[in-house]
Amino acid sequence: MDFNNNSSSRSPRLSSLTIGERICAACIPFAAIIEIFILAVGNCLEWRPSVKRNRCGFLDIARLADGSRFTVNEVEALYELYKKLSNSIIKDGLIHKEELQLALFQAPHGENLFLDRLFDLFDEKRNGVIEFEEFVRALNVFHPYAPMEEKTDFAFRLYDLRQTGFIEREEVKQMVIAILLESDVKLPDDLLEAIIDKTFADADADKDGKINKEEWKAFVVRHPNLLNNMTLPYLKDISTVFPSFIFNTEVED
Repeated sequence: MDFNNNSSSRSPRLSSLTIGERICAACIPFAAIIEIFILAVGNCLEWRPSVKRNRCGFLDIARLADGSRFTVNEVEALYELYKKLSNSIIKDGLIHKEELQLALFQAPHGENLFLDRLFDLFDEKRNGVIEFEEFVRALNVFHPYAPMEEKTDFAFRLYDLRQTGFIEREEVKQMVIAILLESDVKLPDDLLEAIIDKTFADADADKDGKINKEEWKAFVVRHPNLLNNMTLPYLKDISTVFPSFIFNTEVED
């Protein structure tokens, strides 16, 4: 998709969008990646959950359900998804980056900023793998019942590429360019710079060239559509969305 039009046609288009709509356009593909991640694994053909229980016991499942917005049956369904993904390449019951990349992009190798950010945010222990508890906690942020504060914080950490506690202009530019490349969208440089300029003009209240967490929260309050794609409605009952994951449980919800 090429947006290389003449300047007269660009200007009305740019001015017709709110700041929130501009930056939201950059957030949409990231949330879509989470969605693809679940659907890609959940819709594996000719696969049914094994009757044999794996390494996550019922007490663990009940504890994770108690500490999240998921029911016990939904955590069990997530565990079946997790087992499928975590044994796709390296059969050790842990999700490695190449397994995540294979699920998302059908290729286990290659550089991808989306993948790096997604993996870093899921891998809370920074040990190079995603454990099941980390998997559940990360998806919990996208649950319809998760508070806006959690979604706001997750989105902030997404753009804070260098983990400095600030969103810097170059970080936003890197992420937007990566998103456009993944979406097969091409924007002229001047339009890209104009979007980033207007975003920082609105979000960077103290005009120090970076967005701190409080400025980000205020920005989201003014433009709540930024978080529209931080919610995946079917996580509210994933065991119904994927009925093949429903099986007899020894634990009551």
